[in-house]
Amino acid sequence: MTVKDTQMLIKDMMKRLYEDDTFLPEENGDARERFFQSGTEILTTTDKVIKSYIRVSRDNREIERIPAYRVQHNNIAGFYKGGIRFNEHVNEEEVENLAVLMTLKNALHDLPYGGAKGGVVVSPNQYSTRELNMISKKYVQRFAPDIGPTHDIPAPDMGTNEETMDWMVGEFKTIHPGNNYMGAFTGKSVANGGAQGRREATGRGVYHSYLWLADSWASNVKEEEVPEGVHRQQLRSLHRVRNKNESGEPITAAVQGFGNVGSVAAQMADSCSRLNHRITAVSDHQVTLVNESGLDVDRLIKYQEKHRELPVSEELLSRIGVKADILPPEELVYQKVDVLFLAAVEDQITADNKELIHADIFVEGANAPIDKEADRYLHEQGKVVIPDVLANAGGVMVSYIEWKQDRVTYLYSEEEVLKDMTDHMSKSCEKVFDSYFREGLSGIRNTCYMHALKRLFTLLYRHGKLF
Repeated sequence: MTVKDTQMLIKDMMKRLYEDDTFLPEENGDARERFFQSGTEILTTTDKVIKSYIRVSRDNREIERIPAYRVQHNNIAGFYKGGIRFNEHVNEEEVENLAVLMTLKNALHDLPYGGAKGGVVVSPNQYSTRELNMISKKYVQRFAPDIGPTHDIPAPDMGTNEETMDWMVGEFKTIHPGNNYMGAFTGKSVANGGAQGRREATGRGVYHSYLWLADSWASNVKEEEVPEGVHRQQLRSLHRVRNKNESGEPITAAVQGFGNVGSVAAQMADSCSRLNHRITAVSDHQVTLVNESGLDVDRLIKYQEKHRELPVSEELLSRIGVKADILPPEELVYQKVDVLFLAAVEDQITADNKELIHADIFVEGANAPIDKEADRYLHEQGKVVIPDVLANAGGVMVSYIEWKQDRVTYLYSEEEVLKDMTDHMSKSCEKVFDSYFREGLSGIRNTCYMHALKRLFTLLYRHGKLF
């Protein structure tokens, strides 16, 4: 989805809120219209877009100028918060859209944060460790006036990790001697004040959102309890998956993107004691691996952790004892499975390929992997899409825990961190799925946006920002 798609969806949801007399009933007539026009304008307009060029000396002594961005969308709910991605496809529109989605995500989950995002136009595997260190430090130098523990708090994203954050917090400390620096970045290593379990948090949250819906929620809801039409068709899909499990037949699943998010979701599905899954396909940017009898997820994870990619040849698969057919990476989304975890990049299911997709349940581990038209089509077909703003919030939830522990200098245990994250995710899932299915709302994504916008608009109204 583009930033314009996201803005249009916000406008549509704000119009519905305006027409809902039960929301903000104390305001009506011209005043109500003025407030909602103002609120819509604020929430569809980005606060600040910052672009700079990072000058880096390469190992071959060439000087390279690399575009870099930090976009701050809105901070009515709290300090700006969002990751920094290193990727060759980064552009201003993408970063702005991701910043808007962060605002909505944090509001949906009742986190005390606004939305921001950062990016550097660089392919990490084309740079040495020294060069990446320089890029990271130069990024902090360029954006130092606009980030900090009580203003804008970056975290890792695609192409960055805890090492990147350690470098960045070290540079921030150098630039701001004597100031609070620990909470300026989250996603750091545990030795540097990071939260235990942070690396796995997003993948765990992705799987938990699916498990909560397919198991905890669907097992307690009957068809007659939800409206007829698409909602009932979606519930039947969830019941069909559960019935497969109860009859002893495994639920088939495919995972696109076998990095920090996808590999964790795959491992949790493969080892889940509540629902029996068979992972039949996984992919990364180079390859799709398929085995209808089930892949050896643990061996693939060990290989990926060592080589930062999946095995791409029969020889490599044989070395690690994994049997799989090798297909191009784009073939993953076309696999005939029950559940598809989308944990790679944006726009993987689009208007061009939407009719070729076979799965019944889609979980967005990545940001915006399904475009606007495909999302509408899948919904009308009775497919279940658990959207990114709901499913992939585990990372920012644990980032909040990390930010808190850096302020009070108390290290939460991994058990405490993961319990807090799963409890928080469960509350969000209950809020969204109950209102969507029982009230017959128009799409799970729309329901998420509606809850988020109610919170954001209420804060704007209470802060006196709508005059």
